[in-house]
Amino acid sequence: AELVNLRDQLSETTARSLRYEQELSHLRSLHLETDEIVFRSPSMNQAIATATKVAEVDSSVMITGDSGTGKELIAKLIHMKGKGPDKPFIKINCAALPESLLESELFGYEGGAFTGARKEGKQGLFELAHNGTLFLDEIGDMPLVLQVKLLRAIQSREITRIGGIKPISVNVRIIAATHRDMTKMIGDGSFRQDLYYRLMVVPIHLAPLRDRKEDIPLLVMHFLDKFNQYFGLSKTISPEVIDKLSDYAWPGNVRELENIIERMIVTSTDEYLTLDYLPEALKRKVFLPKRGTKLKEAVEQTEAYLLAEAYREYSSWNKVAEVLDVDRATIYRKAARYGIIK
Repeated sequence: AELVNLRDQLSETTARSLRYEQELSHLRSLHLETDEIVFRSPSMNQAIATATKVAEVDSSVMITGDSGTGKELIAKLIHMKGKGPDKPFIKINCAALPESLLESELFGYEGGAFTGARKEGKQGLFELAHNGTLFLDEIGDMPLVLQVKLLRAIQSREITRIGGIKPISVNVRIIAATHRDMTKMIGDGSFRQDLYYRLMVVPIHLAPLRDRKEDIPLLVMHFLDKFNQYFGLSKTISPEVIDKLSDYAWPGNVRELENIIERMIVTSTDEYLTLDYLPEALKRKVFLPKRGTKLKEAVEQTEAYLLAEAYREYSSWNKVAEVLDVDRATIYRKAARYGIIK
């Protein structure tokens, strides 16, 4: 009987792995301009459809979503399908530079415009992106003073270098991205409403990975292939590991998943990646109430989860009360209420 069960489990394991590989092959056959975008979730499908459609025109695009969800990949997809690979795609992270440097990077400067400036001056990123795309990452971190100058450049399609007086015409497609709550920023005055509406002609939102779990198995197989090729390896992964990865909340989103797969591949001594190679944080099941759950229900769900997990570990309600720092009567009452004690 055990041999039959083992055979059945192995055939199921093989079938699931094969299914993931087939889905990945199908996605690659769609010839997306970047093979990094792997998905099957409806929300990601909608984002890709919008990106593909808006690529045909020059409208400004605002991509929103948590860090690590793939905003830059969507920006590159829009550029590749619209402007094409022979036109410039210029990126600047607005959060990475102080105000003075950010201004000179964006708009350039004339020779001798300030101390330390090059004698011959310098082109800004607007000029470098002429006839192409300028990707303004983390636009929510742009200082207010520069927001005014950016709005003027987008509206007039021309910029003036620091220290210069002659306007320079620029034909640039603007794609902006942020993980911030822009509505809140407009409300507190830290982001200009007029610039927001100028950038938010076509909004694209990328859901966090925890809200599109159906994408996780495909992403796992994709990153496994990627790092196997990069390191010259041929490692495989167990479906149990994929299940565990699919249950995780992924606060760092796709970027965190990619890092985990790379770490497992380079630190494992076996060709087959099992649960043993998962980082400790992923071995422990992380509980999160579903999005949209009322606060009272979320508290109850969390209490029930903590009680059940603690009892599973200690098999003693007295110990559970001690560990959770709650009196025993309360523990018994709540455990009975949630159906943990019959």
